[in-house]
Amino acid sequence: MAVTELWRLSATELRQGYRDGLSPLAVAQACLARLEAVNPRINAVVARRDAAFLREAQASAERHARGAPLSPLDGIPLSVKDSLYTVDQPTSWGCPALRAHATGQDELAVGRARAAGALIIGKTNVPEFALEGYTANPVYGVTRNPWDLALTPGGSTGGGVAAVAAGITPLAIGQDGGGSIRRPASHTGLVGLKPSLSAVPREHVLPSLLLDFEVIGPLARTVADARLLFEVMRGPAAVDRSSLAAAFAARDARKPGALRILYVERFGSAPLDPQIAASVGAAVRHLAALGHRVDTGSLPLDLDFFTEAWPQVGQIGLAQMFDRHPDWATQASPKYLDMAEKGRALPGARLWQILEQVKRLRRDTAKLFRDVDVIVLPAAAALPWKAEESHPTRIDGQEVGPRGHAVYTGWVNAAGLPGLALPCAPSREGLPIGMQLVGPYGSDDALLDLGAAYEAAQPWSQRRPAL
Repeated sequence: MAVTELWRLSATELRQGYRDGLSPLAVAQACLARLEAVNPRINAVVARRDAAFLREAQASAERHARGAPLSPLDGIPLSVKDSLYTVDQPTSWGCPALRAHATGQDELAVGRARAAGALIIGKTNVPEFALEGYTANPVYGVTRNPWDLALTPGGSTGGGVAAVAAGITPLAIGQDGGGSIRRPASHTGLVGLKPSLSAVPREHVLPSLLLDFEVIGPLARTVADARLLFEVMRGPAAVDRSSLAAAFAARDARKPGALRILYVERFGSAPLDPQIAASVGAAVRHLAALGHRVDTGSLPLDLDFFTEAWPQVGQIGLAQMFDRHPDWATQASPKYLDMAEKGRALPGARLWQILEQVKRLRRDTAKLFRDVDVIVLPAAAALPWKAEESHPTRIDGQEVGPRGHAVYTGWVNAAGLPGLALPCAPSREGLPIGMQLVGPYGSDDALLDLGAAYEAAQPWSQRRPAL
């Protein structure tokens, strides 16, 4: 393969290539060439570190030449979402006041990837404060979907998925607070894992706007690649005590043999794009063909409380953040200042009510998974929409609000469960569609196993946008 085509290789293929004499430096140079070729059209990578990237690639090449790589991730290029701290770059969070905001620290997961020899190409674009389902902000502008430049890749990890889908890097580190890994993955034909709460511990972080719902996870073109990055980032750390519970839960979560799968096509009367329904329905039939028992039905959980409470969580989060960092509010967009005012107007008891309902949901899902091993749902209710618009206003002819496209994902975060987005058959226009596998707390490996089996039967990695 020509050096200029090395960007086409998956992370697992690169790993094997390094064993066979391929140089991480040549791969890094190919990634930068690909970035130059496609990034001006999609605006995925917004902060680069070319010189350091190449120096680190050379160091990786020397380790591989000695037969002493730091880990299976050594020499693999990846990007980092611009809501996660990196030691040598600012983290703008899409906010003008934070354009030069730097702490000189890596988010714990980023530090683990760096220590494992991963090559960080730079930071990827996010919506302002990473609170939207599309990707645009006053600092870096709009990110576009490589499959159709007029459309959004989704959000808030829109820059990360656009970079991987376009071949800039084979991997990206994302963050998911309400679907921000899984929905963008579905809009760009990728695999996206939202791990169990604290399976990837957190340290050196921006203020949380969504309680403990926000988790770090991998984005990739294949399940094997996603697992490769997840294995490096996961594992308990004393600074995040809940990560000890996550590690304990993961020990016995794999189940051999046929799984009991519940397919939930719809949430009540919430609209779903017919093409998504057809694509996910076909994917579920493929899961059944693998020997699993599939039942179709409604989700036996009461989520009505969260329909009203979900926006209030973000409003309360913004209010406390702006009170703590008033200088950050000075250049924030009016929309977020208004959200913070609404958060300040809520009584303190409301947050307590929300926390109690989160506890209830986590208890209820634990009971649900006594009788079910995996729940399958659409990853998003809508196909990608116009890149400059925060959300689609209509789905299947019905008017929807800002989270109409996102109804299937947020409850998974509130429940602390793992969710894995996998590509299904694309739409008739050729746009990607994804399904979402959800399992009990700690079942990340079981979901990846099921995803790998599905991928082996219905491969997708050769589908690429025609950039």
